[in-house]
Amino acid sequence: MFRPLRRKKRAITDQEARELLVNCKRGIFAVNGDDGYPYAIPVNYYFDPEHNKIYFHGAKAGHKVDALKRSDKVCFTVYGNDWYKDDDWAPYVQSTVVFGRCRLVNDDPAFVEDKVRQFALKYYPSAEEVEEEIKQSIRGVQLYEITIEHLCGKQIQEK
Repeated sequence: MFRPLRRKKRAITDQEARELLVNCKRGIFAVNGDDGYPYAIPVNYYFDPEHNKIYFHGAKAGHKVDALKRSDKVCFTVYGNDWYKDDDWAPYVQSTVVFGRCRLVNDDPAFVEDKVRQFALKYYPSAEEVEEEIKQSIRGVQLYEITIEHLCGKQIQEK
Protein backbone atom coordinates (compact mmCIF):
# COMPACT_ATOMS: atom_id res chain seq x y z
CA MET A 1 0.00 0.00 0.00
CA PHE A 2 2.81 2.45 0.86
CA ARG A 3 5.83 2.81 -1.38
CA PRO A 4 9.12 1.45 -0.05
CA LEU A 5 12.07 3.80 0.24
CA ARG A 6 13.64 3.91 -3.22
CA ARG A 7 17.24 4.42 -2.10
CA LYS A 8 17.52 1.80 0.60
CA LYS A 9 21.10 2.78 1.54
CA ARG A 10 19.71 6.06 2.87
CA ALA A 11 17.24 4.36 5.22
CA ILE A 12 17.55 4.83 8.95
CA THR A 13 16.15 2.30 11.39
CA ASP A 14 12.58 2.46 12.60
CA GLN A 15 13.91 3.30 16.07
CA GLU A 16 15.98 6.20 14.71
CA ALA A 17 12.95 7.51 12.79
CA ARG A 18 10.86 7.38 15.98
CA GLU A 19 13.59 9.08 18.02
CA LEU A 20 13.54 11.92 15.50
CA LEU A 21 9.77 12.22 16.08
CA VAL A 22 10.35 12.34 19.83
CA ASN A 23 13.11 14.94 19.68
CA CYS A 24 12.06 17.39 16.96
CA LYS A 25 10.06 20.44 18.00
CA ARG A 26 8.12 21.10 14.80
CA GLY A 27 6.74 19.12 11.92
CA ILE A 28 4.96 19.76 8.65
CA PHE A 29 1.35 18.59 8.66
CA ALA A 30 -0.13 18.02 5.19
CA VAL A 31 -3.69 17.37 4.05
CA ASN A 32 -5.50 17.25 0.73
CA GLY A 33 -6.65 20.87 0.56
CA ASP A 34 -9.07 22.79 -1.60
CA ASP A 35 -9.49 21.78 -5.25
CA GLY A 36 -6.99 18.93 -4.85
CA TYR A 37 -4.09 21.20 -3.90
CA PRO A 38 -1.92 19.94 -1.04
CA TYR A 39 -2.06 22.09 2.09
CA ALA A 40 0.95 21.80 4.41
CA ILE A 41 1.59 23.81 7.55
CA PRO A 42 4.20 23.76 10.32
CA VAL A 43 2.90 22.64 13.71
CA ASN A 44 4.23 22.01 17.18
CA TYR A 45 3.43 18.45 18.19
CA TYR A 46 3.87 15.65 20.69
CA PHE A 47 4.69 12.07 19.65
CA ASP A 48 3.45 9.32 21.98
CA PRO A 49 5.68 6.35 21.07
CA GLU A 50 3.87 3.98 23.41
CA HIS A 51 0.58 4.39 21.51
CA ASN A 52 2.09 5.27 18.10
CA LYS A 53 0.19 8.59 17.90
CA ILE A 54 1.07 12.18 17.12
CA TYR A 55 -0.86 15.03 18.80
CA PHE A 56 -1.12 18.72 17.94
CA HIS A 57 -3.63 21.47 18.64
CA GLY A 58 -5.45 23.86 16.36
CA ALA A 59 -8.54 25.89 15.66
CA LYS A 60 -12.14 24.66 15.39
CA ALA A 61 -12.50 26.08 11.89
CA GLY A 62 -10.34 26.80 8.86
CA HIS A 63 -8.62 25.25 5.88
CA LYS A 64 -7.14 22.32 7.83
CA VAL A 65 -10.47 21.48 9.51
CA ASP A 66 -12.37 21.60 6.21
CA ALA A 67 -9.78 19.34 4.56
CA LEU A 68 -9.96 16.82 7.41
CA LYS A 69 -13.74 16.68 7.07
CA ARG A 70 -13.28 15.62 3.43
CA SER A 71 -10.47 13.14 4.09
CA ASP A 72 -8.71 12.05 7.26
CA LYS A 73 -5.63 10.84 5.35
CA VAL A 74 -2.59 12.96 6.22
CA CYS A 75 1.17 13.16 5.93
CA PHE A 76 3.47 14.45 8.67
CA THR A 77 7.19 15.17 8.20
CA VAL A 78 10.02 16.10 10.55
CA TYR A 79 13.70 16.62 9.84
CA GLY A 80 16.80 17.36 11.85
CA ASN A 81 19.78 15.73 13.59
CA ASP A 82 22.20 17.65 11.38
CA TRP A 83 25.76 16.42 11.70
CA TYR A 84 29.02 16.71 9.77
CA LYS A 85 31.40 13.94 8.80
CA ASP A 86 35.11 14.70 8.95
CA ASP A 87 35.72 18.00 7.17
CA ASP A 88 32.66 17.91 4.88
CA TRP A 89 31.02 21.27 4.28
CA ALA A 90 27.55 19.78 3.73
CA PRO A 91 25.64 18.32 6.69
CA TYR A 92 23.96 14.96 6.94
CA VAL A 93 20.28 15.33 7.83
CA GLN A 94 17.67 12.79 8.93
CA SER A 95 13.96 12.92 8.17
CA THR A 96 10.89 10.93 9.09
CA VAL A 97 7.75 10.82 6.97
CA VAL A 98 4.52 9.54 8.51
CA PHE A 99 1.32 8.59 6.73
CA GLY A 100 -1.79 8.16 8.83
CA ARG A 101 -5.30 9.16 9.74
CA CYS A 102 -6.13 12.30 11.70
CA ARG A 103 -9.11 12.99 13.93
CA LEU A 104 -10.30 15.60 16.38
CA VAL A 105 -10.05 14.24 19.94
CA ASN A 106 -13.08 15.39 21.89
CA ASP A 107 -14.50 12.26 23.51
CA ASP A 108 -12.80 12.35 26.93
CA PRO A 109 -11.86 15.68 28.60
CA ALA A 110 -9.44 13.98 31.03
CA PHE A 111 -7.63 12.29 28.13
CA VAL A 112 -7.40 15.60 26.24
CA GLU A 113 -6.00 17.36 29.31
CA ASP A 114 -3.43 14.60 29.86
CA LYS A 115 -2.21 14.76 26.25
CA VAL A 116 -2.13 18.57 26.31
CA ARG A 117 -0.03 18.38 29.50
CA GLN A 118 2.45 15.96 27.86
CA PHE A 119 2.50 18.17 24.76
CA ALA A 120 3.11 21.35 26.78
CA LEU A 121 5.92 19.80 28.85
CA LYS A 122 7.86 19.46 25.61
CA TYR A 123 7.76 23.24 25.03
CA TYR A 124 7.30 25.11 28.32
CA PRO A 125 10.27 25.73 30.62
CA SER A 126 8.55 24.41 33.76
CA ALA A 127 5.71 22.17 34.93
CA GLU A 128 4.30 25.11 36.91
CA GLU A 129 3.90 27.17 33.73
CA VAL A 130 2.24 24.20 32.03
CA GLU A 131 -0.30 23.86 34.83
CA GLU A 132 -1.07 27.58 34.77
CA GLU A 133 -1.59 27.53 31.01
CA ILE A 134 -3.83 24.46 31.22
CA LYS A 135 -5.89 26.09 33.96
CA GLN A 136 -6.42 29.19 31.81
CA SER A 137 -6.82 27.66 28.35
CA ILE A 138 -7.87 23.99 28.41
CA ARG A 139 -11.51 24.77 27.52
CA GLY A 140 -10.47 26.30 24.20
CA VAL A 141 -8.04 23.58 23.11
CA GLN A 142 -8.82 21.52 20.04
CA LEU A 143 -6.60 18.44 20.13
CA TYR A 144 -5.90 16.44 16.99
CA GLU A 145 -4.56 12.89 16.89
CA ILE A 146 -2.70 11.22 14.04
CA THR A 147 -2.78 7.43 14.09
CA ILE A 148 0.36 6.27 12.29
CA GLU A 149 -0.22 3.76 9.50
CA HIS A 150 3.24 3.95 7.91
CA LEU A 151 6.52 5.53 8.96
CA CYS A 152 9.78 5.79 7.05
CA GLY A 153 13.05 7.51 7.88
CA LYS A 154 16.14 8.34 5.91
CA GLN A 155 19.42 10.20 6.07
CA ILE A 156 20.93 12.28 3.29
CA GLN A 157 23.90 14.54 2.84
CA GLU A 158 22.79 17.99 1.66
CA LYS A 159 25.07 18.45 -1.35
